[in-house]
Amino acid sequence: MTTIHPAKISKVLPDSIAAEIGFEVGDAIVAINGTNPRDLIDYQFLCADEVLELEVLDASGKTHHVEIEKDYDEDLGLEFETALFDALIQCNNRCPFCFIDQQPPGKRSSLYFKDDDYRLSFLYGSYLTLTNLPEREWRRIEQMRLSPLYVSVHATEPDVRIKLLKNPRAGQILQQLKWFQERRLQIHAQVVVCPGINDGLHLEQTLEDLASFYTGEVPTVASVAVVPVGLTRFRPEQDELTPVTPEKAQEVISQVRSLALEFRQKFGSSVVWLADEWFLIAGEELPSEAEYEEYPQIDNGVGSIRLFLKQFAAAAESLPAKISPEKKLTWVVGNAVEQAFQPILTQLNAVTGLQVNMRALASDYWGQNISVTGLLTGHDLVLNLKGQDLGDGILLPNVMLKHGELIFLDDMSIEEVASKLGTKIFPISGIEQLINTCIG
Repeated sequence: MTTIHPAKISKVLPDSIAAEIGFEVGDAIVAINGTNPRDLIDYQFLCADEVLELEVLDASGKTHHVEIEKDYDEDLGLEFETALFDALIQCNNRCPFCFIDQQPPGKRSSLYFKDDDYRLSFLYGSYLTLTNLPEREWRRIEQMRLSPLYVSVHATEPDVRIKLLKNPRAGQILQQLKWFQERRLQIHAQVVVCPGINDGLHLEQTLEDLASFYTGEVPTVASVAVVPVGLTRFRPEQDELTPVTPEKAQEVISQVRSLALEFRQKFGSSVVWLADEWFLIAGEELPSEAEYEEYPQIDNGVGSIRLFLKQFAAAAESLPAKISPEKKLTWVVGNAVEQAFQPILTQLNAVTGLQVNMRALASDYWGQNISVTGLLTGHDLVLNLKGQDLGDGILLPNVMLKHGELIFLDDMSIEEVASKLGTKIFPISGIEQLINTCIG
């Protein structure tokens, strides 16, 4: 059994029950109604009751017992330092395309943690392989109905999946999907295509198998994202992997779209979608908005560009004809999206007094000729922009930053990069912020 640590509070929301009682940042919850919560899922489940008895450890180490009466399901208004109060379930696969293994040595240790934790999958939509789950965790998924989960399938043929994950347990994926089906629980699947390993007939088999679980009132496989393998210059030698070429991208686009059409006729849904990257690599037009249905795989880069363009077009109607004083900004993006974002650039520059220059960069840091925005690093910005006229500052899409931090993937901070470039950096987290920074 792993040790459960008290859940340390990082934020007390104003006007909440917790604020009224006098909870403070640094306090920690040890138990709720006699149970030690393992994670945020336990905490939310236990706090649903109307009467709570909390054991709380304050910052000085003193224990307090607090009784709370509240409405059923009413939130206490607390946030925590971490979602897991016990150990992270780590990954014991050795997938050659794992991004963790394709990072340079010598960075902070947290960068090399490989998680395969169903709780992070349920809470935040991160992908897991299901190969590392002990029996008690399967029981917990069933008992607490933790659905949907996000599963990296990659291949349904046992030998192909074992080859990809380097784990003999990887071959059980179809039995595991049947387990979800019997319990009316759902997953969203992803398939990372590695040319020469799980493409072609293997990919067709995988997508046909996954679509066979798109049945009934609650489809077991709610959606599938097909993603191209991403390789960096730090990847291990002799890793069997081949980069995706424009020709391969065109082949996969044609194959997957043909299957999606078949599934639409059969199930009333495409079931399977291609990540935007395929179209960028192939130099092909992005699919129309209608093809994405409800954008079920938006966080996996499926339809995110199309949705961004749509939302910008709607927001751009409120752009002023001119601004004063004049403003000049540099918008940094990955060179993969340079063409796709031209309409946005044109609309911004139609505002008199506003000049936005797009700098579309490849990632020297990762050794890529074509890069998506989310993989650009501080190193790439300094290398490409040092000594240049960047105007009043840089518009920086915050997909380049680590979740919730002002740090790039190469561990450089925003302050460090801004100082080296001698300019301001404005992190942008959406359309509204992009427009407000430009005209505000």
